[in-house]
Amino acid sequence: MAAWTAVLSRLGRVVVPSLVGGLLLAFSLPPWGWWPLAFVGAGVVFWSLAGLSWRMRLLAGWAAGLGCFVPGLWWAAAFNWYGAAVLMVVEALSMALAALAVPPARWRVPCFAGAFTLAEALRMSWPFGGLPLGGVFLGQASGPLLDGARLGGPLLLTALVWLGGAGLGQVGCAAAAGWLDARRGTASRSKEAHGSSRDARARRAAAGLAAIFILLVAGAGARFAPAGGPRVRTLTVALVQGGGRRGTNQFEVAPSSVLAAQVAASRALLRAPHPPALVVWPEDVVRVGTHLAGTSAAAYLSSLARRLHTTLVAGVTETVSIKAFRNEAVAWGPSGRVVGVYEKVRRVPFGEYVPDRAFFSHFASLSEVPLDAIPGHGTGELTTPAGRLGVMLSYEVFFATRGRSAVRAGAQLLVVPTNTSSYATTQVPSLEVAADRVQAVEEGRDLVQAAPSGYSDVVDANGTVQDRSTLGRRQVVRATVGLRTGRTVYERLGDLPVLALAAACLVAGLALAAFDLRTRRGWRLRLQPWRPPRRSLRAP
Repeated sequence: MAAWTAVLSRLGRVVVPSLVGGLLLAFSLPPWGWWPLAFVGAGVVFWSLAGLSWRMRLLAGWAAGLGCFVPGLWWAAAFNWYGAAVLMVVEALSMALAALAVPPARWRVPCFAGAFTLAEALRMSWPFGGLPLGGVFLGQASGPLLDGARLGGPLLLTALVWLGGAGLGQVGCAAAAGWLDARRGTASRSKEAHGSSRDARARRAAAGLAAIFILLVAGAGARFAPAGGPRVRTLTVALVQGGGRRGTNQFEVAPSSVLAAQVAASRALLRAPHPPALVVWPEDVVRVGTHLAGTSAAAYLSSLARRLHTTLVAGVTETVSIKAFRNEAVAWGPSGRVVGVYEKVRRVPFGEYVPDRAFFSHFASLSEVPLDAIPGHGTGELTTPAGRLGVMLSYEVFFATRGRSAVRAGAQLLVVPTNTSSYATTQVPSLEVAADRVQAVEEGRDLVQAAPSGYSDVVDANGTVQDRSTLGRRQVVRATVGLRTGRTVYERLGDLPVLALAAACLVAGLALAAFDLRTRRGWRLRLQPWRPPRRSLRAP
């Protein structure tokens, strides 16, 4: 019994701090979040890994991952609770793998920052295209490091969180070691031992302070990085939000009622003395059981664009067969003719399509996703009379590659038709606003988002939310935005510099840790005093 108690006590000393660190990371995210909690949480995770064996580091990292992703991905339980549980457990493994790569003693700071950044890069791209939701970078959308996105995108924000956490953790470890030494007293120890301990604490503190210094320099320097440039011209925009009850799926609300809500909200535009140059309807508010052309919905949208003499962008889903549908953004010009179509590239796995449907049908009912969305292949850039628009449909706004693809093709304004009506809580809508802010900064473009029941928002190129709608309310958000043509560092270079730097930190840290360990072992062997061989007491 005593042995089991000791084992449980040791596990608790490893798991509990790691779990707390993960929870702090989660609660730095919207809608709860306060951005400094991310650095504190990362620092607690760093501290919890000190001196652990590889098995215990694996366990500690997994506990941190569960603390982060169980609250961070709680929204998934609204669709399927056991599927959500599997998702949380699998996503948490990314932190377990990162913790495994961190050495237990020296050179932990570069290894910690590099390993956790690379693990997050892997999680955001694999499997099934990755899942950026729940990433720690989203918590920094409201913090002073947001400008770093124009240098290195979401991955640089992620790296800065882990680097800052490592710095805080290292300084905390040095302070804790000094406090313990002072409590134990130094009378029973030699001057050499006391000096060695003091030097070790000084090295730890110096490494931690260096990490914090790099964080501050990067954050300050990012403010002077090239952005999207000045406005080449302005554009009046109206975001139409039909409103309605939240937390419903496509089977609970008739498509005709969703369309009717959008039509009712749009009447305010017809009464306005000065109609906007661009009107944006949300994703998936026009659903047709066949091709859009020739339907009554297409006739109405064409008429609305013509009556307002505006460019109208609306989210449309077309059922093309008994197994597939298209999720599109269609643009009508002031003449009432279609001037551009963008088909969604990044589909939501298990939401808009089921990968390997035959295999997963053995584990759960797939009736909630009866059809698979056909993947698109476009850049997202639509050339319209209102300007060159970079369209991202809903989930795509979490992926930096989609905004970068559109801007590289010439987009001057980012437009996000979205549909978050399935979520009863504010978690996913709030995360999407954070993603809007990061996208706007990393591409140097103003961004507008329209949702059927919220949030519809307007974000400028500096990541500031200029206006935001009320959840569930029928309303029209009007704004004046700028069209820009400048290029950010991140739009030019992408993720490669951050990935290379993270990999270099990890490899160099591990190599130095291995060399340091071998050197210290060699010295111990050489410093052992010589003893004569023991002789046998038996007579020859």
